[in-house]
Amino acid sequence: MTPGVAIPVGISVGEDGVGRCWWADSADDYRAYHDAEWGYPVADDVRLFEKLSLEGFQAGLSWLTILRKRENFRKAFKGFDFRKVARFDERDVERLLGDAGIIRHRGKIEAVINNAARAVEMVQE
Repeated sequence: MTPGVAIPVGISVGEDGVGRCWWADSADDYRAYHDAEWGYPVADDVRLFEKLSLEGFQAGLSWLTILRKRENFRKAFKGFDFRKVARFDERDVERLLGDAGIIRHRGKIEAVINNAARAVEMVQE
């Protein structure tokens, strides 16, 4: 945190008259995410795996960057079906490292594949 820099807090009312968290009114992507997803519980294993995976890719980056690449991530990671992702091998890692539509970070890609295998184990238990 930078001393003397105010951090916005509270509710912002957008041009549409809807009150949202202050961060949600800065971009259309944020607005849609806030209104339809943020703060809603997730009970579906595949959707939960997607959210956890995207959070990992977001580390050090803007969430807006991830939202704007989300469809590319879904395509690259087989809709985040963790059963399919758990079977990814080194060829898939190389394919993903060459995909300009996603964040091309080997550690993050390998973490998603590893987490998919752990998710399969959890479901089996």
